[in-house]
Amino acid sequence: MTRPIVGIIGNRGLVNDRYPVHEGGQLNSEAVSKVADCIPLLIPADPDFVSVEELMEVCDGFMLTGGRPNVHPSEYGEVETDKHGTFDRARDAITLPLVRACVARGQPFLGICRGFQEVNVAMGGTLHPEIRELPGRMNHRMPPEGTLEEAFSRMHKVHLEPNGRFSRLFGSDVVETNTLHGQGICRPGERIVIEGRAEDGTPEALYVRDAPGFTLSVQWHPEWRAEDDPVSRPLFEAFGKAVRDWALHKRGAVRVAS
Repeated sequence: MTRPIVGIIGNRGLVNDRYPVHEGGQLNSEAVSKVADCIPLLIPADPDFVSVEELMEVCDGFMLTGGRPNVHPSEYGEVETDKHGTFDRARDAITLPLVRACVARGQPFLGICRGFQEVNVAMGGTLHPEIRELPGRMNHRMPPEGTLEEAFSRMHKVHLEPNGRFSRLFGSDVVETNTLHGQGICRPGERIVIEGRAEDGTPEALYVRDAPGFTLSVQWHPEWRAEDDPVSRPLFEAFGKAVRDWALHKRGAVRVAS
């Protein structure tokens, strides 16, 4: 049987600072293919090219990736400032309604970093533009210099709700993760359940309450060495199982309809 398809939400970029491209990290595709055991399909997240309805028919699940541009603050009722950074309004226009549609339909998605924040905003939550400026918070941003190995190294612990979805998945109430983000959740959206927090209180793991499908999302980057990492591997394996279950359900529905 052909492996199910995971649509990987891409970002806009420029080659040589001049040629526009849709791009996605190779680590994302590697984790989806080798650990989730699904076909990775890079999505040009722009409503000029694709619609939410088309994506949901073509793909069995979605990976909402990280990215340098942030969700535009107007999406959660705030005014743009310099602290909010750069934006990708086309991606906002695809991912936010896509999250809501997947929640309603039960179609699985995995949110990572910006994707974690998108899930919160899609469900009515808000974001801090610069969490390192909040009292008692650490700097969660990627180091400006150094190797990828150093950038993606484990930087802090995440404390999980005992016997919650994440702690059962990881087999522990405390895990160690990397951290490469500037923004973070301020007010959780409706039905957003925060099950993991960094040592400084920053939300790090969530799911959507009463959603019929897989909605686990994390603020860190589990795609880094996902095959070997004891936290990343079970997360992608669980996501892959959810996607395969959805694909089987979809194929069964098609056969019944025909």
